[in-house]
Amino acid sequence: MATIREIAEKAGFSQATVSRILNDDPSFSVKEATRQKILSTSIEMGYENVPRYQRVTIPQDIALLNNSIHDKGLQDAYFDELEVSLRRHAKDERMRVTEYNDVKSLMKDASKYAGFISIGPAPFKRNMLKRLHAVLPHGVFIDINPAPSLFDSVQPDLEQTILDALDELMDAGNKRIGFIGGFGNIMGDHEYPEDPRAFAFRNWTVRLGLDVDGLVFDEGPFTVENGRALGERFVAECGDRLPDALIVAADPIAVGVLQAFAAAGILVPRDMRLVSINNQEIANYTSPTLSSYDINKDELAKRGIHAVGGHFHGALRQPAYEDFNQAGRPGQFHPESQVGFKKKGFGPR
Repeated sequence: MATIREIAEKAGFSQATVSRILNDDPSFSVKEATRQKILSTSIEMGYENVPRYQRVTIPQDIALLNNSIHDKGLQDAYFDELEVSLRRHAKDERMRVTEYNDVKSLMKDASKYAGFISIGPAPFKRNMLKRLHAVLPHGVFIDINPAPSLFDSVQPDLEQTILDALDELMDAGNKRIGFIGGFGNIMGDHEYPEDPRAFAFRNWTVRLGLDVDGLVFDEGPFTVENGRALGERFVAECGDRLPDALIVAADPIAVGVLQAFAAAGILVPRDMRLVSINNQEIANYTSPTLSSYDINKDELAKRGIHAVGGHFHGALRQPAYEDFNQAGRPGQFHPESQVGFKKKGFGPR
């Protein structure tokens, strides 16, 4: 049997790196390509102590079900970045990816794939998901959880992110806090027509004893145009009783809100503090720079790929739901944020 030193020499890595990977050291972080190279080399050389679940399998074909709603401007950018990360991690895991834009086409070709990953916010009909599961049971949804009894999902913890934002704003002395968002769906065994961020905001403000009557505006798509329209309504209906602070559900909407506020002579953070969610690239180019909680799209993609890979590697047996906050750092401010915040807290009013 080959030794660790011999494997290290052939693979081109240090003995320490090889040892920690072959011993599955949970504290050791390494590129997936490096891990696969060492595992592949060890198996080729007859090393017998590689855990079965770590053994490299033959390349797998998976489908990418792109369920995003196109022509939505900045909203598309979020899913475009997610797709780039998915394809990169799939390549590292020796998966070949073919994209589909509708469920029926995917079901027709289901026999070609070991599993699928779905991205995008468009809702699914329950009977369609059951039909998909019948022909392709190994699937992972990213960002939504439409059928937790059928498929796995990986999501950012948006409820915790909203609570984090409320805590930060309240700690800074803000008592009246508003919310602007778009229309969405809480999907699962029971679909509910409300975006999870708006649902979390209403839930937490009740529990925290905050009066948000007349301060919640959540309808329409997650676009700059809708954000501007909602911002104009917000200004018109609040009049001279603006809240101390505002949470916006996503950066595209926040860009439009800032435009509406600027047109009305409302300056952020002088007149109102504002924080958004997603931390897209556009957050660096608004005036002032947008404070936005980061959703780590690369971490979402990585976990999604590992989840779908776990099925045909034999690691997963039941549908699983995973949301994360600390690992992917959603809920953390972009370090250069300026709208209503300084690097270590809130700016002065």
